[in-house]
Amino acid sequence: MLYGRDGELATIDRLLGQVREGRGRTLVLRGEAGIGKTALLDHAAAEASGMRVLRGTGVEYESGMPYAGLHMLLGRHLNRIDSLPDAQARALRSAFNMGARQEADGGDRFLVGLAVLTLLADLAEEKPLLCMVDDAQWLDGPSAEALLFAARRLEAEPVALLFAARDPDAPEFPAPGLPEMRLRGLDRAAATELLARHAAELPRHVHHEVLAAAMGNPLVLLELPGLRTQPHDGSSAYERIRRSYAGRIAELPEPSRTLVLLVAADDAAGIGAITGAAERLGASVGDLEPAERRGLLRSTADGRLEVRHPLVRTAVYGDAPLSLRLAAHRALAETYRERGDRCHRAWHLARSVAGPDESVAAVLESTAGAERETGGDASAAAMYESAAALSPGPGARGRRLAAAARAYAFAGMPDRAADLAARAEPDLADPLARADLTLIRASLADEQDRTKEASRMFAETAASVADLDPATSGYLFFQAAGAAANAGDFASVDAIAARGTELGLPNASHLRALARVFAGQNPLAPPGDLTASLAALRELMDAMTLCYGPRDRVRAGLWHIMIGDFEGAAEAAAELERRYRAQGAIGLLASVLMIRSRAQLMLGRHRDARTAAAEGLRIAADTGQHRIRVYLATVLGLLAAIEGDEETCAEQTEEALARGVPPSSVHAAAARALLDLGHGRHEAALSRLSDMVAGPNRLGAIASLPDLVEAAVRAGRPELGRDAAGWYADWAGQIGWPWAEAVALRCTALLAPDDAADTAFAQAVEVHRKGGTPFERARTELLYGEWLRRARRRNDARAQLHSALEAFERLGAAPWAERARAELRAAGESLAAGAGPGGDDLAARLTPQELQAVRLAAAGLSNREIGAQLFLSPRTVGYHLYKAYPKLGVASRGELARLDLT
Repeated sequence: MLYGRDGELATIDRLLGQVREGRGRTLVLRGEAGIGKTALLDHAAAEASGMRVLRGTGVEYESGMPYAGLHMLLGRHLNRIDSLPDAQARALRSAFNMGARQEADGGDRFLVGLAVLTLLADLAEEKPLLCMVDDAQWLDGPSAEALLFAARRLEAEPVALLFAARDPDAPEFPAPGLPEMRLRGLDRAAATELLARHAAELPRHVHHEVLAAAMGNPLVLLELPGLRTQPHDGSSAYERIRRSYAGRIAELPEPSRTLVLLVAADDAAGIGAITGAAERLGASVGDLEPAERRGLLRSTADGRLEVRHPLVRTAVYGDAPLSLRLAAHRALAETYRERGDRCHRAWHLARSVAGPDESVAAVLESTAGAERETGGDASAAAMYESAAALSPGPGARGRRLAAAARAYAFAGMPDRAADLAARAEPDLADPLARADLTLIRASLADEQDRTKEASRMFAETAASVADLDPATSGYLFFQAAGAAANAGDFASVDAIAARGTELGLPNASHLRALARVFAGQNPLAPPGDLTASLAALRELMDAMTLCYGPRDRVRAGLWHIMIGDFEGAAEAAAELERRYRAQGAIGLLASVLMIRSRAQLMLGRHRDARTAAAEGLRIAADTGQHRIRVYLATVLGLLAAIEGDEETCAEQTEEALARGVPPSSVHAAAARALLDLGHGRHEAALSRLSDMVAGPNRLGAIASLPDLVEAAVRAGRPELGRDAAGWYADWAGQIGWPWAEAVALRCTALLAPDDAADTAFAQAVEVHRKGGTPFERARTELLYGEWLRRARRRNDARAQLHSALEAFERLGAAPWAERARAELRAAGESLAAGAGPGGDDLAARLTPQELQAVRLAAAGLSNREIGAQLFLSPRTVGYHLYKAYPKLGVASRGELARLDLT
């Protein structure tokens, strides 16, 4: 019975009920040691009738072993890995050292999380699943990341994930976005009842002392009466409980203490491994009974021994003399050697020495090499790291740290890779080896929005290897320039180009071209700069030798957008998207969706743009790619601006404006200005856009120059738009795309006297018909229709306005559609207020994820195949289809193929 926890028990019971109804649920229990987290997990397990229960515990001494926690939790179900989609199965085999190493663009740690989600969903297909992790603060990083990744994607799976994390007195267990329950001490009545039930023989004065000292902590209330010290000794609850267990352990016979120590040192081991090690230390299986009787050890259904409470492990291992801990690990290492388990042998060998030991380090290094060959990059990386820590000299230490950094990078664990690369560099004499490690560190810094730091690291390392390897130096300089551009530091781009020229690097022309690109992309720059910029962009796009890896392929896609080739950008993004979805490379997909969403937006494919941006935003948030997440939010902000959604536009652009780094900050300002323009706030739009183009860093502002022209004209200040119109016309003429030429003609018409405006508007509409951007075409038709109505040419005006209205309604551009209706009414037509998008537009009825799932189902893919493509579980795919069918008026997936879902 749990005293004083009625509310917490009700929450757990309600959560289990929701899971039985087919809904995924997650909960993080937090609180100090002994506050009742483990007891609530026990209650959940006891109440999980009809459910499958998986339970694991984070172990402090295994927190450096990648995927140790995940293996403990899922190890009994490894036979199901073969049923996972291929990419996920390979990732999970690699994590568990069960398969050949993958050859792809690099490891993707998030794919392991997706594999865990699919495996949990598969298990839950048979019966609802309860998954619990105690002492989650001690989970190794990769296991925690994989489980949290899966937890955030639990939707329609009957799966409960419960984490119990201790704080304070332990490392943090961050779980942003997941629901939490913080446990407090019991109230006085519940504490009194608990103590009276379990320690009724206490004298009254001791009873009161224990209540006061325990401060409502249930485990302290149970353990404190048995302590030999006074209750009021000033120590924390954590320390008092630990001391209580240490007292019980000290009272055991020595062989029993040895057995408890062995279990604490490796509670993932089977009973056979523990007793085998125990025999080497003079103990036997018969010595288990005293420890079990005192409530310190228990056996599990899968043939292991485990401590009854996580603090037992802390007490026995922490209080054991160093010599005994080392002896325990030596005995376990020898037992695993006899069993042919090289991996566990290596780990225990590493813990069997107290300082540098080349012989043990060599075993670890050799085992790490063998682990990499069988797919265990994460495990190998940790062994290399441990080998480095035991290396007597800097040369061997640097070599092993470098190997660890590379293995962590390949395993898709860039934070760890970057940290070890930084530690390895001082111990490496070879500048080229140091450069290789800098590439890991700087690439991560750039992805995490530490772009100035990344640029500096790239550039410094590039200079250090210029004489030894000019090609490598040039590539690093190019990455330095790209990172500086991401930071909006175009002066550094110029300086890097100059340095590359000074050093005579083979790609110096490409560095100069990159500098020219950014110099000419700022609106109102000298005309010659624009010409040079566009020529440089085309030069870089032709230089396919630059595309060494994923970062360069993404950059090439962005170059298409910079020259207005939105179709080319969309095609390049689609090709990369197919590749990365097939590989399951979720970490790379967000940057591709960034390109695709922007290209689709500019092409007027707003639904596809929203779908891509929403998925990319979710992935970028999950994978910590902040710069990409902010960029994707501005795409959603611009869509909201077109639709007149004030709240969403403000929400999606706030962070980009605060961050102040182009092009995201420019796109955010442009979105808010377009929102103002659509609602008729012309002065506000003009002010915002004028400030934007006058700023020092205005990369990405070209697309908004026509908005500035319209705002200036509508505000009665056309002179403020003339420079913008001229610059845009120059840009449109040089890129040569019809849609841009049409918009430039629209700007000319807005600023022209009446006798010339008619011709320019008519030409603009004609050029728009060659294809391009439906939203911009509709805006041109609206403006032309307004002009024609004012010129009293009502029949001509109505033709333009009807075409504009149809496009605006199709795109969901509510304020613009209302403007078109108002003009039509002014032109003599009687119109009802518009209903906005919908009607026969079936796809408009669906959410972005529903639309993705339905389109793939209509193409004949199974739920499992769709889940692998969209990084969702098959059951969640089925849930989205189930919600979509009634909206579409169909009863089965067989009817989807006949629907128009474009």
